[in-house]
Amino acid sequence: MGVDEGSGEILAAVVTTNDVADCEVRPDLLEQIDQQIEQVSGDGCYDTIARGAKATILLRINAEMQQPHPYSQPYPRDENLRWVNQVGRKQWKHVSGYHRRYASETAIFRLMCSL
Repeated sequence: MGVDEGSGEILAAVVTTNDVADCEVRPDLLEQIDQQIEQVSGDGCYDTIARGAKATILLRINAEMQQPHPYSQPYPRDENLRWVNQVGRKQWKHVSGYHRRYASETAIFRLMCSL
């Protein structure tokens, strides 16, 4: 589900069965949103580089760098990992805007309550 954090408006939605991973439908969600996407907050399956959005993804505690080559463009997840290692997970969540993902979780809760 794609939610405008400010208004709570649901901008995109895909309904799947429980055997479909979130990352499989990510392109379908992003294609439904015509406006500029400032930030995408989610779990590790999301890669937002194609839309130019800032990837705000909380990494596993045991995450390691994945940059394939020292001269290549750094992966957004590696930049997030460097940042988490420098300031700590709690501070990273606050400063990065990771808490913004709760807007979509609240929207999902509202939707489920209305069914």
